[in-house]
Amino acid sequence: MTNRLTQWFAAALLGLSALAAQAQDWVAGEHYRVISNPVPTADASKVEVVEAFGYWCPHCNAFEPMLAPWSKQLPADVSFENMPVVFSRSHELLARAYYAADLLGIKEQVHQPIFDALHMQRVRFRDAEQIADLFAQYGAERDKVLKEMNGFSVGMKLKMGASRAKSYEVQGVPSMIVNGKYIVSASEAGSNANMLEVVEYLIDKERASN
Repeated sequence: MTNRLTQWFAAALLGLSALAAQAQDWVAGEHYRVISNPVPTADASKVEVVEAFGYWCPHCNAFEPMLAPWSKQLPADVSFENMPVVFSRSHELLARAYYAADLLGIKEQVHQPIFDALHMQRVRFRDAEQIADLFAQYGAERDKVLKEMNGFSVGMKLKMGASRAKSYEVQGVPSMIVNGKYIVSASEAGSNANMLEVVEYLIDKERASN
């Protein structure tokens, strides 16, 4: 019994050492960047995680099937949100679509279908009418979709999103921002899976500092 206990204890220590070594492998400036001026979060009682993405981005499309289940299993003290990034005028329509879906309460229903329409069905969205047609398939009223797409609230969210992306120092998508302090990309972390591991490491880092 004593030998078994000793072996178990040794194995446990080895496992903890491996985890510690792995965590220490994530280095600021190499696997993630420290944001120059930390951005205040919406809720100081939670660790905030933001995904900077674009529906038009093939890398974001490839990341979504991994990100979606991961984000739904986050603990209660972690908040998560998507943030569409507009790098050019051609990206604005789909960012408006995201914000309109969020305001209409159908984001969960249409988020993946927008990706699918673009990357699987090769749809080229050119105007709000096409977005309204897609959203109508998920129970939204076309008139309400068009009103939100071109409305004041979505316009303000676009401006706020552009300001946040600049403050977060977003250089490409997908990127993930942790607590307004750190930004991680797949190219820096090494892969999409590594990006989530780095984010988890940073969540633990922030949790420990509170």
